[in-house]
Amino acid sequence: MPASNLYETDFYAWIQEQATLLRGKQWSQLDLPNLIEEIESLGKQQRQELRNRLSVLIGHLLKWEYQPQYRSRSWLGTLRIQRRDTLRLLKDNPSLKSYLDEALQEAYENARDLAMGETNLPEQTFPISCLYTVSQILDDRFYPGEPSELVEGSES
Repeated sequence: MPASNLYETDFYAWIQEQATLLRGKQWSQLDLPNLIEEIESLGKQQRQELRNRLSVLIGHLLKWEYQPQYRSRSWLGTLRIQRRDTLRLLKDNPSLKSYLDEALQEAYENARDLAMGETNLPEQTFPISCLYTVSQILDDRFYPGEPSELVEGSES
């Protein structure tokens, strides 16, 4: 079966075949148009993962700041995990750092929607644009708003 047909009918088999061809240096046999498309798609997925992580992280920072009475270990855990995973993503993909400012702007809209939906606070409660810097967002010591026993009590 031609590689391009396999791409359409059995993606996993197509990947295995392309890997075998690459290992065997059988360049003329490669399904280059689809291979190029998939490689480009992998880069887009990394950018999307960064935006998604920032959306969740910022959404929880907004909740933390604007609903201090509901702060919980769960929120704290989400903030820590998202920060850690975002930093790992950036460590594994250093070139994404140049995309951080743009990703922050794109992620904030979703973060704001998340915070509005989970807090039931009015839309005007949350700033139109993100007031946190990238450094603050990724800093494990940054918790906006009034101090919290949850953070102070868990520091080592």
